[in-house]
Amino acid sequence: MPALLTSLRRQGVFLLWVVLGCGLAFAPAHEAAAQDTELPVLFDARERLPRPDLSNLLRLRILTTADFPPFNFADQTGRLAGFNIDLAREICLELKIEGRCQIQALPFEELEEALANGNGDAVMAGVAVTAERRQSFSFSRPYLMIPARFARHADRDLGELDENALAARTVGVVNGSAHEAMLKAFFPRAIPVLFTDQNALLDALKDNKVAAVFSDGLRLPFWIAGEASANCCRLYGGPYFSETFLGEGVTVMLKKDDDTLRDAFDHALATLSRNGRLQDIYLRYFPHGLY
Repeated sequence: MPALLTSLRRQGVFLLWVVLGCGLAFAPAHEAAAQDTELPVLFDARERLPRPDLSNLLRLRILTTADFPPFNFADQTGRLAGFNIDLAREICLELKIEGRCQIQALPFEELEEALANGNGDAVMAGVAVTAERRQSFSFSRPYLMIPARFARHADRDLGELDENALAARTVGVVNGSAHEAMLKAFFPRAIPVLFTDQNALLDALKDNKVAAVFSDGLRLPFWIAGEASANCCRLYGGPYFSETFLGEGVTVMLKKDDDTLRDAFDHALATLSRNGRLQDIYLRYFPHGLY
C-alpha cells in the first residue's frame, strides 16, 4: 500500500482538537490500552441540517474504487462492498433516492478527472482535502477520522504515555511520513528510528528492536489483532489527531458549485450520525475500533 494511505491514501487525516501556542494542532484522546469502539461524534446532535429538494435529480452517480479494503473492495461475488459502499447506500436511503443511486468503481487515479468531466456526481474514496483540490471541488463535512497511534511490544512496560514517557526511548516511524514529522514535533526527546516502509517498521516492533512505533491508526489495530503480529504487541496510549499533519478528515468530494448536493450529503451524514447508523457501519468494518 502506498505511503500513509495515500490520500486517505495520500495524506492520512484528521481533526483539529487543540490549537497549541505554536500554531500546530495535536491532542491525545483518553488513555486507551484497549481499543475504544465508539465512533467520535463529528456532528452536533442539536444541529438539524435541512434536507434539500432532490426531486429534480435524475440520478446520483457515486464514484469509488474497488481496491482499498475495508473502505472499498469487491467481495467474493464481485459485488462492491466496504465502509464507504455501505455508507453510500445508507445516504441514498436517507435522501429517499435509492432508486436513482448508482455506485461505480474506477481506478483511484481516474476519480478526479471523472468527477470534473461530469462522469460522476460524488466521490467516496478517501480523497484528501487539500487547498489545491478546493479550487476545483467542494467537500462534505468529515464523517470519519483516522488518528495516529503508538504501539509497543507486550514485553515492554513503558508506563503511562505522556510527553516524558518516550524520552531517550527508540520509536520507529516510516521515513518521510507525516508520523515522523509529528513525532519530532511533539515528542522531541524520543529517539526516532527510521524505516523505509510499514512492513519493516512492524517487523522491528515484533522483534522488540524498538520501544514503540508511531504510525497510522487504521493499520496498527488490524495488524495487532491479526495473525501477523503473533500477539506480540499492544496499542500504547490513545489516538492523536492533527489537522496540520494529517489533514481534515474523510469526506465526500463533489463538484465545485454543487451546493445542493453537498448540503444533501451533509444532511444525510448528520442524520446517520445522530440515529446510530453511521456507528453501526463503522463497527461492521472496524470491529476493533480505531480509537
